[in-house]
Amino acid sequence: MASVLHHFLLVLVFLDIHAAQPFCLPGCTCSEESFGRTLQCISVSLGKIPGNLSEEFKQVRIENSPLFEMPQGSFINMSTLEYLWLNFNNISVIHLGALEHLPELRELRLEGNRLRSVPWTAFRATPLLRVLDLKRNKIDALPELALQFLVSLTYLDLSSNRLTVVSRSVFLNWPAYLKRWQPDCGAGILSSLVVALHDNPWVCDCRLRGLVQFVKSITLPVILVNSYLICRGPLSKAGQLFHETELSACMKPQISTPSANVTIRVGQNVTLRCLAQASPSPSIAWTYPLSMWREFDGLLGGKHLTPVLTSSTGEDTALSELAIPAAHLVDSGNYTCLASNSIGKSTLVISLHVQPAQALHAPDSLSIPSEGNAYIDLRVVKQTVHGILLEWLAVADTSEEEWFTLHIASDEAFRKEVVHMGPGINTYAVDDLLPGTKYEACLSLKGQPPHQGQCVVFVTGRDGGGLEARERLLHVTVVLCVVLLAVPVGAYAWAAQGPCSCSKWVLRYCLHCRKDPSCPPAAPQCRDGSFREHPAVCDDGEGHIDTEADKEKEGTEENS
Repeated sequence: MASVLHHFLLVLVFLDIHAAQPFCLPGCTCSEESFGRTLQCISVSLGKIPGNLSEEFKQVRIENSPLFEMPQGSFINMSTLEYLWLNFNNISVIHLGALEHLPELRELRLEGNRLRSVPWTAFRATPLLRVLDLKRNKIDALPELALQFLVSLTYLDLSSNRLTVVSRSVFLNWPAYLKRWQPDCGAGILSSLVVALHDNPWVCDCRLRGLVQFVKSITLPVILVNSYLICRGPLSKAGQLFHETELSACMKPQISTPSANVTIRVGQNVTLRCLAQASPSPSIAWTYPLSMWREFDGLLGGKHLTPVLTSSTGEDTALSELAIPAAHLVDSGNYTCLASNSIGKSTLVISLHVQPAQALHAPDSLSIPSEGNAYIDLRVVKQTVHGILLEWLAVADTSEEEWFTLHIASDEAFRKEVVHMGPGINTYAVDDLLPGTKYEACLSLKGQPPHQGQCVVFVTGRDGGGLEARERLLHVTVVLCVVLLAVPVGAYAWAAQGPCSCSKWVLRYCLHCRKDPSCPPAAPQCRDGSFREHPAVCDDGEGHIDTEADKEKEGTEENS
């Protein structure tokens, strides 16, 4: 009986001892340290911070785990936690209430995570925090009041992040910094304040001027872990140390131009220039009468529009040039240069006056014929389900309200459309295209006959086999000659808009492709306008379309 009672007491003692020990997570280790009980989870696959941790833990260390966030209320039962290390995880989000219920927290280490920003007001709940380690994250901004609730902090590590510009006010508003410079608060007995800011891509322009001056003036009890802060940009400052660089004050852009009023003749080239001085360096944009049309695909009336060229002519100075080749009357108007930076923006208006050739009577004046007193740019812009989409810009040279006529005809007598439109940018869908048919769309002022460049001619392919082969052939021709456009339902279109015509090459290749359907030779860069007389599409296989010239030339070769 005595032995049974003895064994029963041993079991009770054993159970009591194990019941008193806190629970430890599977795969983790728990230990007793001098400061209290510790939980370590290293390389354990934890998808979230466990919610059943004991309140007796003084330190929690979770590293190399797939944690991606610190949610609100993560440590609701851990009011005595003092050390929280969450290094080398995948944390990208810290929720605003994530640090609630941690009034005793002394250290928070988040090295090597993916944080782009930090909810700085969350530190209101951790008034005793002394160490904040945020190095090797992706933090790219620091608000001016970021440190206002870190009143007890003595170590701040923001190194190896993506900070480019930080205001000096961030530190001037930091209570821990201010406390050390108040003469009546016993600054001599306060511990040093250690800050790490190195290995960030600092942009040393006027916006960083305050921080550079602050770094230069730092003395004890403030210590920089690495005082050799290096400028990453701009190019003129790259590689310079903060202590070596001198930065100017910020200013909004100031714009100038060699001439605010420019007068030229029709057909002349002109370049408008805009010079902007600002700190930090400005960005420049242009607005002008035909900007929407030109930006559509970089072409205007078959002319290539030279892109806007912006270059740096010196520190904090940019020159922007807008080139207009072979100006037309519709290019007249106000061209606005807009320069902007983080401080403000400024505008400058340049007036361009394009006069008819006969208006200037100089001995060497360039004579440019007027094409029907209207500017017309017609093109095929898109495939539709059953046809193509035409788009055009039409502007009359006179101040009177004018109307334009769009004629669409085919080599089939029953296909003819006439549409009347006002000036401006318009679109029109040509549907129900027939296979193996030539179409012509022309746009003219009122009832006047169309001029060169005011028509689009396209020929559809035949239905039937060899569709994929024809697509490959036409694609090659588009690249080489820039006159073919494919349309759906077995139809393919020539887009003869004036600037490019390759009739001779097309005829020669049509003969060649029947003998050897291989890749065609490079097409010449021809601008003879001869396509109108040779509207041909060559095809390998059954879908070949012969022109009269093709047949004659082929007959000659056979006879020879």
